Amino acid sequence: MTKPNYIKLVNRLGGVLFFYATIVILLHYIEQDAPGTQMATWQDSLWYLVATITTIGYGDVYPVTYWGRTIGFVAMLSSLGVYGLVISQIANFMNTLKEQRELGLNGTDFKNHVVIIGWNEFGKSVISHLVAAGKEVAIITRERSSIDAIREFYNSDKIFTLYADYANYDMLEKANIRQASIVFVNMNDDTEKLVYVINLKKHFSNLNYVVTLDNGNLKSTFQNAGVTYTICKNEISAKLMASYIFEPDVALFSEEILAYAHTEADYDLKQMKVLPGNSLVGTFYDKAYFDLKKNCNVILLGIVKTGNGNREFLKNPAGSVVIDADDMLVMMMDGTAEARLKKQYALQEA
Repeated sequence: MTKPNYIKLVNRLGGVLFFYATIVILLHYIEQDAPGTQMATWQDSLWYLVATITTIGYGDVYPVTYWGRTIGFVAMLSSLGVYGLVISQIANFMNTLKEQRELGLNGTDFKNHVVIIGWNEFGKSVISHLVAAGKEVAIITRERSSIDAIREFYNSDKIFTLYADYANYDMLEKANIRQASIVFVNMNDDTEKLVYVINLKKHFSNLNYVVTLDNGNLKSTFQNAGVTYTICKNEISAKLMASYIFEPDVALFSEEILAYAHTEADYDLKQMKVLPGNSLVGTFYDKAYFDLKKNCNVILLGIVKTGNGNREFLKNPAGSVVIDADDMLVMMMDGTAEARLKKQYALQEA
């Protein structure tokens, strides 16, 4: 409920209280000295008023004078309006709370989640894979109609939707954007994406950003603007199509491992972070390769080392490379391997 609505509600309630306080005072003033009075004290007048406007009407206290009964008659009729006011305000308050929750105005406590700015059919496909992989996703859209569509399509506690103007950076805080692992700018036009990313980085400079491009020639431009990952949809489609033409089995397998493993027989590529205390810390890469294959049926493909804000991906490096805490291991596994990894090694999905 907005501040003006709160003020309006307080003013109405204040008016109602003032009206009934006046009735209590008048009843007591008129009735206190009347012969056979039932309202010798303020408590008697208040008791009568409460019993009347709540329609209980015990009949143990009642006015005995003409003007006292007239005021009592007004109190009885006014109770109908009070009930209407109370019920309408309660209904309005509940509807406001529901709408605020649906529009995401109460915010979210997601952390290390994915923030997707913009909703369209491509984003819908991406989100489906993220949800299947157990990722928490905050979707920000400026189209009110999209909120209902998202809520209808995704019945998951891992999805948070926020209705906001993309340029309202204070509203983006409700998606806990500063705690996001990555921000996917999912707009329809490359130029619009570039301008928006430049402005967004002025407010949230330390985040990782990813965009998809229709024009692959703009890739370097986006990277110079601070985008962490740029993906050209046409390039990926072309490479996969060529692979289907001259190595179809490889193409089929490539398409499978790029997605989440839905069944135990499916294979998936995962990036797992080496936590402190992991038995792999201090181990040579080649030894870790054989241990992971033997114990968990996992194939180690490479290692990502970070330092001074830089990331270096070593693809199947020589055995002299040593695994350190906070390194990330890139590996291929089936649908059951992750549970075995977490049981035997201190690894978590990055």
